[in-house]
Amino acid sequence: MDKHHHHHQMPLTKSASRQRYNEWVFRDVPSDITIEVDGGIFSLHKFPLVSRSGRIRRLVAEHRDSDISRIELVSLPGGSESFELAAKFCYGVNFEITSANVAQLCCVSEYLEMSEDYSKNNLGSRAEEYLDSIVCKNLEMCVEVLRQCENLLPLADELKIVGRCIDAVASKACVEQIASSFSRLEYSSSGRLHMSKQANCEDWWIEDLSVLRIDLYQRVITAMKFRGVRPESIAASLVSYAQKKLIQKPVSGSNVQEKLVVETIVSLMPVEKFVIPLSFLFGLLRSAVMLDCTAACRLDLERRIGSQLDIATLDDILIPSFRHAGDTLFDVDTVHRILVNFSQQEGDSDDDMEDVSVFESDSPTATPSQTALFKVSKLVDNYLAEIAPDANLKLNKFIAVAETLPAHARTVHDSLYRAIDVYLKAHQGLSDPDKRRLCKLIDFQKLSQEAGAHAAQNERLPLQSIVQVLYFEQLRLRSALFCSYPDDDIKPMHQSWRINSGALSAAMSPKDNYASLRRENRELKLELARMRMRLNDLEKDHVCMKRDMQKSSSRRFMKSFSKRIGKKFNIFGHSSSRESTSPSRHSERTDSKITDRT
Repeated sequence: MDKHHHHHQMPLTKSASRQRYNEWVFRDVPSDITIEVDGGIFSLHKFPLVSRSGRIRRLVAEHRDSDISRIELVSLPGGSESFELAAKFCYGVNFEITSANVAQLCCVSEYLEMSEDYSKNNLGSRAEEYLDSIVCKNLEMCVEVLRQCENLLPLADELKIVGRCIDAVASKACVEQIASSFSRLEYSSSGRLHMSKQANCEDWWIEDLSVLRIDLYQRVITAMKFRGVRPESIAASLVSYAQKKLIQKPVSGSNVQEKLVVETIVSLMPVEKFVIPLSFLFGLLRSAVMLDCTAACRLDLERRIGSQLDIATLDDILIPSFRHAGDTLFDVDTVHRILVNFSQQEGDSDDDMEDVSVFESDSPTATPSQTALFKVSKLVDNYLAEIAPDANLKLNKFIAVAETLPAHARTVHDSLYRAIDVYLKAHQGLSDPDKRRLCKLIDFQKLSQEAGAHAAQNERLPLQSIVQVLYFEQLRLRSALFCSYPDDDIKPMHQSWRINSGALSAAMSPKDNYASLRRENRELKLELARMRMRLNDLEKDHVCMKRDMQKSSSRRFMKSFSKRIGKKFNIFGHSSSRESTSPSRHSERTDSKITDRT
C-alpha cells in the first residue's frame, strides 16, 4: 500500500489532464462537457457523469436551454485527484479502493451525490462498505485513513469517517491490552492467581499515532483513556509524539503549532504518578516556558515535577530564562514554585496513595518524607551555588528558594554555607543588615569541622556570624577533649563565652557592640588555638601509650603514664599567654589553607 499516494501535485492543465485520462475516456466520441476542478480541466461526456452523479445531473438540467458545456466544481473535497477517481468510476474504469483513498472517495461521492438514489452500487456505498468491513477491522489502516482525513474536514467528520476510525482504534487497542493481560496471568507457588510483571510497553500504535495531526491525535488518546487503555501506554505514546513533533524541529517562540502541541500533550497526561518520565516533564516545561504556553499548562507541569523532585538532577532544574534582558540567567521563579509544590505534597503523601491506579501496583510508593527532603535539600543547595554568581539575582529570591524547605531537611549546612559564600563574593555591595539576614539561613552548629574552620576565617561573613562559628568551634573542641578523657575534670566554659546567637545588648551603642564583638572574636580565637594544641598533645600521648603498652605491661608504666596525663591537664588549666602565642599562630596558618577554597 502506498502511504504517500496523496501528496500535493501541480494543478492539471489541458495537456496534462489529456495525457492522464486519454487512457480511459471514450476516444471515438467527441467531448460535450468540460469540468474544471481546482485548476484542473477535464474534457468529458455528459451521459456517464449524469448517470452516476446527482449534482452534475442537476447542474446540466438547470442549464438545458443554454446548452451548457462547461462546469466548475468549487471546493470539491480532495481536489482534481479525487474528481479523477470519481470520473473513472462513472466511466466504469476499475481501480483499487485502499486506505489511502477511501476517505477521499467517501467525501467526493457525498459532494457529487453519487448515492444509490441515482445508480445501484454507486461509489458512495462501495466506499462505505470498504470503510466498515475492511478499514475498521484493521488498526493500522484506521490510522492511515485518519491521516487522510486531515485535509477533508469538516466533511469527513460529518460523514462520521473520523469518529468510526477513532472508535475502532481505541476499542482494538483496549481489547489487545486485555488479551495481553490475560496472557500474563499465572499461578504462584502458593496456588494463588496473579499477573506476571509486564515488560516495557510494546503497543504497536505508540509509534503509528505519531503521524497524526495534533487535533486528531488528541481525539484518539481521549477515546483510548475513556476505553481504559493502560496509563503507561498512553504516557509512552505522548512521549513518542512529542519527540516526533517537537524535538526533531527547532522550537521557535512564534510557533503557534508547537505551542498547541505542548499544551495538548500536557492536557492528555494520565493522572497517575510515575508513568511520565521526569526528564520528559522537564523537557516539556522548558518548551512551555520558551513558547509562553498558558499558565495552567506550566502549573500542571510544575505540580507533576514537584511530586517526584527527589529524583531530579541539577541539570534538570537549571531552566533557562527566556524573558527580558535584565532578568536572571535561569528561571528561578519556576524552580521556586516547583519547590513549593514538593514541600506541600510531602505532607499529603499518605492521602495521595488512595488515588493510585490499579495499573501502578509495581510503581514505587510515596518516598519516605525525610529521605526525599534530604535529597531535595542537597539539590537545592547545589542549585543555589549555581545561580548565586548571577548579578541580577535579588537577595529576596535567593532567600525564598533557600527557605522553601523546612529546617529539618538539612542535616549538614556545608552546601548551604558554600552557596551563601558564593553569593556574598558575587554581590560585594550587600549591606551589613542584608548580610546578616542572609547568614541567618545557616545553622553554624551544623557545619562540618572543615567548613567551620573556613567560616571562622571568612571576612565576607558579618562579624556576628564569625563569633557564632568560633563559639561552636570551641564547643566542638571541648567536646572532643571530654570524649577522649571523660574521667578528667574539664572545667565549664567561663561566663564570658556566653553568646546569644549574635544578638547584642540594646543598651550598648553600635560602636561598643562592635568593639565587644571584636574582643570576643580575638579571645575565642586564642582559646581555640590553645584547645587545638592540647588536643594534638593528647593525641600524641595516646599514640605513645599504645606503643609503651606493647613494650611493657608493668604497673610502673601505668603509674608514669598517669603522671604524664596529670601534667597535661594541669597545663590546660593554667596556661600562660607566652605558651599560647605560638600554637595560635600555627593554628591560623593551618586554617588559612582552606580560606580561599570556595
